[in-house]
Amino acid sequence: MICPFCRHDDSRVVDSRPVLDGTEIRRRRECPKCGQRFSTQEVALLNIIKRSGATEPFSREKVLVGVRKACQGRPVDEDDLVLLAQRVEETLRSTGQAEIEAQEVGMAILAPLRELDEVAYLRYASVYRNFASLEDFEGEIALLRALPSNANQATTAVTTPEKSTETLNQKTGK
Repeated sequence: MICPFCRHDDSRVVDSRPVLDGTEIRRRRECPKCGQRFSTQEVALLNIIKRSGATEPFSREKVLVGVRKACQGRPVDEDDLVLLAQRVEETLRSTGQAEIEAQEVGMAILAPLRELDEVAYLRYASVYRNFASLEDFEGEIALLRALPSNANQATTAVTTPEKSTETLNQKTGK
């Protein structure tokens, strides 16, 4: 690392600390020539390869924007969305690759979004997977029903025909 004071091309690390959920490292350095100390921050790069072939740095904010649109009008907290974006980034970083296809980012979003809110999941999947017909939605809904989830099981337990009839009879006094 070049010293910003004397331009000497070497420095010694005095202290290292993780920053921002461990995705960056702040290092305190000392120049052996002039003795001055300075700080640096190191970031592990994660680039996204877009469909056009262009690359750009991964952005949690972009994930949040897309997921917010899918969750619009749904009972989902902003904190849950931030955690989802963090989880997506951790999933992508855990692959150990420095460059990831945009398609993989979308796939990494789908699973945690499904756990968060199934309606938002369907909205996101419909745009992400380019649903063209009602059959596309029906197929995805069939997959959601086939796969067990806590939200799906709770909804099913409340809306079974026996429960609906029982609740209706209680309300009407029959």
